Amino acid sequence: MRVAVVGAGSIGGFVAARFALAGARVSVVARGENFRALREQGLRLTAADGTEQCVRDLSVVGRIADLGEQDLLILGVKAHQVQPLVPELQHILSPRTTLIPMQNGIPWWYFQRHGGVHEGQVVESVDPGGAIMRAIDPARIVGCVVYPACDMPGPGHIRHVEGERFPLGELDGSETVRLREASEAFIQAGLKAPMLDTIRSEIWLKLWGNLSFNPISALAHATLLDICQYPLSRELAASMMREAEAVAGRLGISFRVSLEKRIAGAERVGRHKTSMLQDIEAGREPETDALVGSVIELGRITATPTPHIDAVYALMKLLSHRMSTERVCVRAQAQAPAERPAAASAQAPLAARLAVPPAAVLPSMARPVALEHNARL
Repeated sequence: MRVAVVGAGSIGGFVAARFALAGARVSVVARGENFRALREQGLRLTAADGTEQCVRDLSVVGRIADLGEQDLLILGVKAHQVQPLVPELQHILSPRTTLIPMQNGIPWWYFQRHGGVHEGQVVESVDPGGAIMRAIDPARIVGCVVYPACDMPGPGHIRHVEGERFPLGELDGSETVRLREASEAFIQAGLKAPMLDTIRSEIWLKLWGNLSFNPISALAHATLLDICQYPLSRELAASMMREAEAVAGRLGISFRVSLEKRIAGAERVGRHKTSMLQDIEAGREPETDALVGSVIELGRITATPTPHIDAVYALMKLLSHRMSTERVCVRAQAQAPAERPAAASAQAPLAARLAVPPAAVLPSMARPVALEHNARL
């Protein structure tokens, strides 16, 4: 099987590595330092148990147009990166190509081949003006939900934290030959890919945690374990999840697990940094609209209030605005024991009184920003 992965980031790189190791003919589209590392050194995969493998049998290209015809095209870029790729994607999507988008959040195709009262509704948060919807035939798409947690310690290096499930489903809920073939390809790569007739319900189950844990993690520089074990942040996440559950219910979606079980599942992942926190620390644009804004949009469509989600969304958009206009990125950095104050008085600086160290500026920043300034971020 000819498999192409557009976007060799943490998830795209993980999938590419596993498919290649299973013997598939894999091509990846990468850019910048990642492109150079993959070309020169191959793809380094660190498994969850710490073992490492280097995948060199990859075709690495810098443009989608260089891929040629593919059987399976995996779209591994973030939601806000899809629209600029549409002109290139149109040229390689043949009638034989199955497209599997792996974006988090509500996908652009959510109301395509939907069959409900909102059939054909554009999700403006992820597809402004419906450009993607008009350009890509939904008949080419197989829906996918990404559960593995991975990160990228450096260019060409993927670290798998946990999880191997990639549930798949046709947009209209049917079972087709191509769906079975795609599922079998994932299984041959050592991944779990159950075929679902309700792929949108699975999207909501994943999003249920993402829309809360991701922005809270990014704003507080906290891991999943931190959020779930601190009472105030746990309750905030639960409030956001209750609002999302109400929106989903108006769209005919029910959840197969309880809210508390979903939170417990996130807690078990441990001290993992969410993808949104990783983006904030690296100075990349976070998936705020796909993970949070889209739920607010669907809330407006269904006349469902989302006050807690609205508030967190506003804070994330402000942070993103500051990052883009001032070209800053922030990382929480622990102080050495000798540097920590013995006690914090009411007159002490805010960071000291909260026992929270100021955020440190990453070396890659375009210009220096004072630590006090970053502490306010």
